Amino acid sequence: MNAGINKQFIELEGVPVIIHTLRVFERDDFCRGIVLVINDQERDQFVRMLHCFEIKKVNALVSGGEERQQSVYNGLKVVNDGHIVLIHDGARPFVTIKKIHELVHATKETGAAVLAVPVKDTMKQVVDGHIEKTVDRSSLWAVQTPQAFSMSLILNAHERAKKERFIGTDDASLVERMGHRVVIVEGEYTNIKLTTPEDLLFAEAILRARGDR
Repeated sequence: MNAGINKQFIELEGVPVIIHTLRVFERDDFCRGIVLVINDQERDQFVRMLHCFEIKKVNALVSGGEERQQSVYNGLKVVNDGHIVLIHDGARPFVTIKKIHELVHATKETGAAVLAVPVKDTMKQVVDGHIEKTVDRSSLWAVQTPQAFSMSLILNAHERAKKERFIGTDDASLVERMGHRVVIVEGEYTNIKLTTPEDLLFAEAILRARGDR
């Protein structure tokens, strides 16, 4: 993002990105509590923001690890309530409660579900800057978060990956390698992850279009 600060602290319409994200779950009656995994050096800043914006459902601030996977595992270890856990990127502030509920319902039936959208662009496989082949996009989906799991399943998947020193591309990949099928719940293209400066332009446009934040 080249912003000079944690991108979750960047403000959209005067409110930090992480607060936009947390507000979705704060408003969701399905959500019993939030575990926020953070850089420990930013703990005081997070505490101030949670107080200032009256985020009440965060019941634990947990120090992250060297890898994203380690950070998620640290968070999972302090979850002590509920049979279903959702793992979400703090820089993905536009997920809707409607999609969260669809995800939870799917997880109750299958044990594992993720939000994803069909790939719209033509996909090429590239090696050393040259196109090797055009990939059939009809079966390709771009995976988003939240990803939802039964608590016992995802904790077991993380503990097994840790024991075997396996690093996955996302949490669903840890469950997949155990032979458990993960269901796709179709998401929304507006559920973007803020990664580059251009994404902030899209984010502002989404906020203006929604007019509800």
